[in-house]
Amino acid sequence: MNMTDEILKKIQKSIDHALKSEFYSGHFRGIKSGDIKNREDFEKLPFTEKDDLRGAYPLKLCAVSDEKIVRIHSSSGTTGVPVIIPYTKKDVDDWAKMFARCYLTAGVTKKDRVQITPGYGLWTAGIGFQLGAELLGAMTIPMGPGNTDKQIKMMEDLKSTVLCATSSYALLLAEEIERRGIRDKVFLKKSLIGSERWGEKMRKRIASELGVELYDIYGLTEIYGPGIGISCKSQCGIHMWTDYLFYEVINPKTEKPAKMGETGELVITTLCKEGAPLIRYRTHDLTRELPGKCECGLDFPRIDTIIGRSDDMVKVKGSMLFPSRIDELLAAIPDVSSEYQIQIDHLNGRDIVNLFFETRLSGRDERKNLEKIVEEAFKEKIGVTPKPIAVGMGELPRSEKKSTRIFDNRY
Repeated sequence: MNMTDEILKKIQKSIDHALKSEFYSGHFRGIKSGDIKNREDFEKLPFTEKDDLRGAYPLKLCAVSDEKIVRIHSSSGTTGVPVIIPYTKKDVDDWAKMFARCYLTAGVTKKDRVQITPGYGLWTAGIGFQLGAELLGAMTIPMGPGNTDKQIKMMEDLKSTVLCATSSYALLLAEEIERRGIRDKVFLKKSLIGSERWGEKMRKRIASELGVELYDIYGLTEIYGPGIGISCKSQCGIHMWTDYLFYEVINPKTEKPAKMGETGELVITTLCKEGAPLIRYRTHDLTRELPGKCECGLDFPRIDTIIGRSDDMVKVKGSMLFPSRIDELLAAIPDVSSEYQIQIDHLNGRDIVNLFFETRLSGRDERKNLEKIVEEAFKEKIGVTPKPIAVGMGELPRSEKKSTRIFDNRY
């Protein structure tokens, strides 16, 4: 992302504000915003890591007085000390504005009925989807997660037109609607999917079985929550709301800027955040910057769909396993579904990789042949020879939240 003079001024202002917090007064000791005169100076600033935020527990990130804090959120999926993010009223309002912009980008209008299935509470997801829909003026149905029978009943009775969900739960709902044979009773037109990476084969299944247009929505609790970017009708990347944030893409090993179009790690600096401003925050999400202006006409730069995390890699027999690479490999094999699970164990001095995958094939010989194809492809493309195990559709566990696909049982 280019750093204009206007963006530089916003960054300098954000640094000044961040220095009011206990955390950044120590993390940036000796640094003043006036020291940052250009991009080169900016790139000398130390990164902010998630472990830094854990160390700032509970409120050392806070850059305003307690009276200005109206809400607390916490990141999901973290063991041990949580990351606590305080929000001012302006932060909440800014987040709602970004989210409403996401809905507009997806073509959602006041006439739509938006069913929200992500969780509420300290997690940012559910309430973010709700705030944006309400600001837009759409009818909002804040279901929250779980209770699939009630989800589908509300979907039918209230004629929901927009589904907000994780990809795992969207797939679960799609399969259940298909199983019940009630596709003609469901009026969904669009689905906004966020909070986890998902492959192209899974994307096609959800779109086909629900009969919807799919939009990738991006975000993380540390940077407001979901809604800081979304894909558009052109489906060529995620537009990032750069009036609220500045982003970089870096090589995660060298920590230097990645070239345009080169896959790297997304780093974000907030430009307007009051409660907990963040400077050069390493998201560990892997993506690449896309050049040029999008066909849709939106004047916001784009990153590519998130393909995984730089800390999501598992090493087996000297080879690196990334969920995104496995998605890509399985997507190219006919008769292999989008759902898979890998179990890694260490037995008798060696690593064992069991790869379970779903297929519609039911014959024993058919499955054995498919397992051999998967084994050879995996060995050729990834460098590891797994033990593939074909199972029927729906046999692998489904999740109402995020799905875990790789289980490393060696430690």
